[in-house]
Amino acid sequence: MLWNKVLRASARCGVRLQSSGAAAASVKTSTDHSAANGFSFEFTEQQREFQQLARKFAREEIIPYAADYDKNGEYPMPIIKKAWELGLMNSHIAEDYGGMGLSIFDNCLITEELAYGCTGVQTAIEANSLGQMPVIIAGNEEQKKKYLGRMTEEPLMCAYCVTEPGAGSDVAGVKTRAVKKGDEYVVNGQKMWITNGGKANWYFLLARTDSDPKCPTNKAFTGFILDADTPGVQPGRKEMNMGQRCSDTRGITFEDVRIPKENVLIGEGAGFKIAMGAFDKTRPPVAAGATGLAQRALDEATAYALERKTFGRVIAEHQAVAFLLAEMAMKVELARMAYQRSAWEVDRGRRNTYYASIAKAFAGDIANQVASDAVQIFGGNGFNSDYPVEKLMRDAKIYQIYEGTAQIQRLIISREHLAKAKK
Repeated sequence: MLWNKVLRASARCGVRLQSSGAAAASVKTSTDHSAANGFSFEFTEQQREFQQLARKFAREEIIPYAADYDKNGEYPMPIIKKAWELGLMNSHIAEDYGGMGLSIFDNCLITEELAYGCTGVQTAIEANSLGQMPVIIAGNEEQKKKYLGRMTEEPLMCAYCVTEPGAGSDVAGVKTRAVKKGDEYVVNGQKMWITNGGKANWYFLLARTDSDPKCPTNKAFTGFILDADTPGVQPGRKEMNMGQRCSDTRGITFEDVRIPKENVLIGEGAGFKIAMGAFDKTRPPVAAGATGLAQRALDEATAYALERKTFGRVIAEHQAVAFLLAEMAMKVELARMAYQRSAWEVDRGRRNTYYASIAKAFAGDIANQVASDAVQIFGGNGFNSDYPVEKLMRDAKIYQIYEGTAQIQRLIISREHLAKAKK
């Protein structure tokens, strides 16, 4: 069904995809060759095809329009619809619910290419993955069919609704309350910085269900699936951010919002574990997005350095610039290896918290460093919005903030590292 749409759409883009049966087999063994022959850097045929499809899409459907979306701040729904038609979003949803069941590794390859085109567009798409992940890892069969199934039937968006005005990294500080009344929960509170907040069809919502301040964090919160059109849900104004401006970011207020008990994930008190568990699967794609931005910055800086002349030769021939490009290339390659390792780990069913945080922290940092160095290579032109690296530098900053700040990642890494050392 969905695969037929993807096949037709990809054919229009000049990319050949395998049949659904072959694809399913390839998904299940997308990197199994490494188990037989040791560690391998080779991609399967399907992985190369999806990478090529996403690369072509980014260059033809995203890059030509990215600057305009950045200036006007409009939501890139026309691009998102085309990405949906090509199977470039929601592809991690299992085949049972209309998806393609791609691995996290496969999705990271797609994400890097989309981010190369524009991370604002990529973030809007990736927010779908984050919003869906709690349902994927903790939803029952009925919940998955209802909420994941609709995402593959039409181009809908969803959102991960956790952060609040006073609770970002400190999730234990979440104050939104859900009080059980009969067969429903009544929710009151406010969320902030919710990506896709004004465009989502439904939300994953984290709310406190135990009012005792001494209740342990892993028992105090409950995860809900909430339809966005439920009475009492009030999205705020779209925020105009430093970068990734076409991504829709808003605050959301909940006033006596009623959620049926069948929309609780797992059970009361399981919300914190679900919310945090999603990050092991979503941080690798975020790192992939940061890597895509860094690769774009490197490519733009390299092309400029091979054209711009000073003192009678192109600036790429000056050692100061050549070494700067070398440092940028080193960082991009290492960030790519980091996100691929973290995705590879989770696809094998292993707890990848350590690798996911390393990938997210490192890729977020190098995206900022490489974008800044690209501006430096462009000189005065780099400081001007007529050139692409100015936007890349603004877009990069959020990678050190959302889905766990750079500092929170270091806290996680240090805890994981010391726990290993004490064994």
